[in-house]
Amino acid sequence: MRRAGCDTVLLVGPWTHTSALQRGWPEVFAESLAWLRAHLCADPSGLRPTTVRAHVGGENAWRDLGDRPPAAADTPWYPAPGGQLVRRAPTDSAPLTTFRYDPADPTPSLGGPLLSRTAGPRDNSAPDARDDVLTFTGPPPTEPVDILGPVSARLSVSTDTGHADVFTRLCDVDEQGRSVNVCDGLGRLRTTGDAPSRVTAPMSATAHRFPAGHRIRWQISGGAHPRYARNPGTGRSPVDATTFTPVRITLHTVPSPWPAPC
Repeated sequence: MRRAGCDTVLLVGPWTHTSALQRGWPEVFAESLAWLRAHLCADPSGLRPTTVRAHVGGENAWRDLGDRPPAAADTPWYPAPGGQLVRRAPTDSAPLTTFRYDPADPTPSLGGPLLSRTAGPRDNSAPDARDDVLTFTGPPPTEPVDILGPVSARLSVSTDTGHADVFTRLCDVDEQGRSVNVCDGLGRLRTTGDAPSRVTAPMSATAHRFPAGHRIRWQISGGAHPRYARNPGTGRSPVDATTFTPVRITLHTVPSPWPAPC
């Protein structure tokens, strides 16, 4: 619409598909009335001065932006031994840790962008504790950390079957240890032998503030069923696969200049 010369504005709220009318109506109605007043009554006084207004999770506040996504530099974080999430890039690509994904007992999905009442932020304590889920957690910052714009996970992975998915999720861990999902995505890969393959999993865009004392957590698994069809581990399409093979997935460190994960 913008390329066609139309005057456009964007409102990005914290509601889900099923909660939009209950949670979003104050902002949506106010913006709609202001637009109608401006175009039908020639009164633009109610229009906001910026083209984008986004709700910032973690801060529970609205922020006016000049564009979406806002121009910002990438902020890479890296997985490290002991389940740590660090800012310093590793110097080589070495095996970091391994987990087993069984498509006959797939890692369940929880919350996120679903068309159901179970959508949105959820306590991720249960999946975080599973044997088929990896977590890497950063130290609590002394000042708030803002993430505005697209997030992606860049991974180096090897498998013993040659076929796997990687589901990756960014979480906010509060002072009590409660882990809540922020954004996520899935990547599909094929590997050959013991050599790692690189895959990028887009995790959508977000506007979130990690308050001081909260920690950033990166969660990795072999899928999120039934939100995503389980990878059978055989190379067959998940749509018509009838046999399933467990896969052992090894995560390798990703050296600079190929940054990870957000």
